[in-house]
Amino acid sequence: MEPRIFSGRSNPEFAAKINKYLDLQPGEVTIKTFKDGEIWVKYKENIRGRDIYIVQSTMPPADNLIELLIMIDAAKRSSAKRVTAIIPYFGYSRQDRKDQPRVSITAKLIANLITTAGADRVISMDLHTPQIQGFFDIPFDHLYGSRIFSHVLKGFSENLCVASPDIGGIKIARAYAKRFDATLIVIDKRRPEQNVAEIMQIIGDVKGKNVLIVDDMIDTGGTFAACVSALKENGALKVYGAVTHPLLSGDAVEKIEKSELEKCFVTDTIPLRPGTTKFEVLTASELFGEAIIRHYRNESISTLFEVDKS
Repeated sequence: MEPRIFSGRSNPEFAAKINKYLDLQPGEVTIKTFKDGEIWVKYKENIRGRDIYIVQSTMPPADNLIELLIMIDAAKRSSAKRVTAIIPYFGYSRQDRKDQPRVSITAKLIANLITTAGADRVISMDLHTPQIQGFFDIPFDHLYGSRIFSHVLKGFSENLCVASPDIGGIKIARAYAKRFDATLIVIDKRRPEQNVAEIMQIIGDVKGKNVLIVDDMIDTGGTFAACVSALKENGALKVYGAVTHPLLSGDAVEKIEKSELEKCFVTDTIPLRPGTTKFEVLTASELFGEAIIRHYRNESISTLFEVDKS
C-alpha cells in the first residue's frame, strides 16, 4: 500500500504540492469548526495498518496546533500503522529555554503534546534552535532550507558577504559562506523587549560588497529591516535575504517594502501574505516529498541534511 498524505487547514496548498510531486492522491479528511470554536476531525477513508503523514504548520492561531494534535489522535484511534507529523514550520520554537524567571519552556511543552497525541515521528525544517530535536522522545528529522536556496543564490555569489542577524544564526550563515566562498558577517543586536531589536554593531567589513542575510524566519520584520539599514549605512552595495519561514506578522510587509532590500527569498512552509513585491517564494514541497518517500521505504534521509556537511 502507498503512503497516505493528509492535510490540515494551515497550508493545504503545500500538502497538494507534496502529493503532486510524489504522484499520490490526497488523503480524504473532513475538518470542521463548531460555532464555539471546537475542532472536529474525521478520516473519510480506511487508514487501518497504513503509513499516515499529516502536513500541518503550527503558526498562529493556536487552532493550527490543536488541529494537528486532533488529527494525530484520530489517526491513532483509527489504527494507522505509523503516524508522522510533517510540520514545515514548527511554532513556539522561540520559547526553547528559561531565559528569565517564571516563564515556560513552551517548545518542550509542544513536543510533549505531539508525542502524547500519538505521533511516531516528526519531520520539520529550519527550527529556530536545533536543540528542539532533543525535546522529543520520538525520532525527529530536521531538514534545512539551504538545499532549496543554494541553487538560486549561486547567481548572487560574486562579491558576496553572508550575514547572520544574531549570534544564534552563525552556524547556518557560516555554512552558506563556505558554500559560496564568501565572507561571514555577524550583526550584533540586543532586544530591550520582545519583537524589538536594536543593532549594536556589525562585525566584519561590508563596504563595497553585496550582502546576503540568512535567517530561519521573519516575524514582525523589525529586526530584518534594521539589519538592512545598518548594512547599507556601513557601505553595503545590495542587500538580499534568504529566510525560510515568512511569518510577516503585523505591519512586517510594510516595513520590508519600505526598506532598501533588493529581494528576499522565502519558502512556502507558510502561505505568503498578499501585497509583497520584494519576496520570491521557493517551494519546499519537493524536499519534504523526498523525506516522506524515503521514510516510507525505510531508506536513509541523511543526505537531505545538507547544511551540516557544509
